Amino acid sequence: MAHEFDEYYRRGDMPWDIGKPDFNLIEIVKTASIKPCKAMEIGCGTGDNAIWLAQQKFEVVACDASEAAIDKAKRKAQQAGVVCGFRVADLLESHLRERQFSFAFDRGCFHTVDLGKDRKRFAQQVNFHLADGGVWLSLIGSADEKRVGLGPPQRTAKDIVSAVEPYFEILSLVSGHFGSNSPDPPRAWVCLMRKRQAG
Repeated sequence: MAHEFDEYYRRGDMPWDIGKPDFNLIEIVKTASIKPCKAMEIGCGTGDNAIWLAQQKFEVVACDASEAAIDKAKRKAQQAGVVCGFRVADLLESHLRERQFSFAFDRGCFHTVDLGKDRKRFAQQVNFHLADGGVWLSLIGSADEKRVGLGPPQRTAKDIVSAVEPYFEILSLVSGHFGSNSPDPPRAWVCLMRKRQAG
């Protein structure tokens, strides 16, 4: 999958890349009073969300399995005049050397994992990287949308709950939509979770 996404980024074939931070991230950070802290973004793409977080004074480490995406993200961050730690990494396959993040974010990364057991491992990996009390915001394609044509992978609420519940307390799971440049944006689950304590 990393190779496939790398090709998309190299060709510039990225319908999910809207060239700005997702409004869901902005709203949740503000309404849930998530203060500037050590933050990680998983599947950061070309970096718009990570850059926005850095502009809000978060200390950001952002990863993507695509080297081409990370190259683009580094250039964007430099142009924006902010510091982000960008890493080429697949969270299902490896740990980031940094840990103890207080906030994690992914926009459409968790939902690309097809198998339930792998989604559980993804949630376990996010849990591993978070400090006690850390929160994770995930934007996930919704299976409630009866879509014709291409779009993000779609997951049910049950898919999400069964994967994350062993590792996270779900604070809110709301039906919404992705930030998009399309007049008909794809539906999404907006899921905010808190890390469960070990034991």
